[in-house]
Amino acid sequence: MGLFSKKIEIKSPIKGKLVDVTDVKDEAFSSKALGEGMAVIPEEGKVYSPVDGEVITTVNTNHAIGLLSKGVEILIHIGMDTVKLGGKHFKCYVKEGDKIKAGALLIEFDKEEIEKEYDITSPIIIPNFSELKSLNKTEHRDVSINDVIMTISK
Repeated sequence: MGLFSKKIEIKSPIKGKLVDVTDVKDEAFSSKALGEGMAVIPEEGKVYSPVDGEVITTVNTNHAIGLLSKGVEILIHIGMDTVKLGGKHFKCYVKEGDKIKAGALLIEFDKEEIEKEYDITSPIIIPNFSELKSLNKTEHRDVSINDVIMTISK
């Protein structure tokens, strides 16, 4: 660890199957227009903090949350087009400005209900990845919330 290099580990916020963001069936995510990252096909309806940091964005529909950790922005978006649910089937436990620890429960969602209408694949995006030195992704596999899915050098 030199003076100029910081490594930040991003853990999986959701238990499930890890895939690359380019595999997401939504052009805004798969084209990386919103940022570089991974996605999880959830096994359960809980989103945990993947880092120690701060909540910088919440939305009134509770389907997405933005976090900041050591200068790295992390956007967790639950499912595709789920903004159309207007908050139904989602419950958020934090608010903007909250300091959080890795593993803290952020959002619960009714996976079975949402899956009836929407693709539940949930991107974990680094919107400011162009400011970073490197972003290394782990291989596709089943992940639990303590598993590192990306390592970032800043």
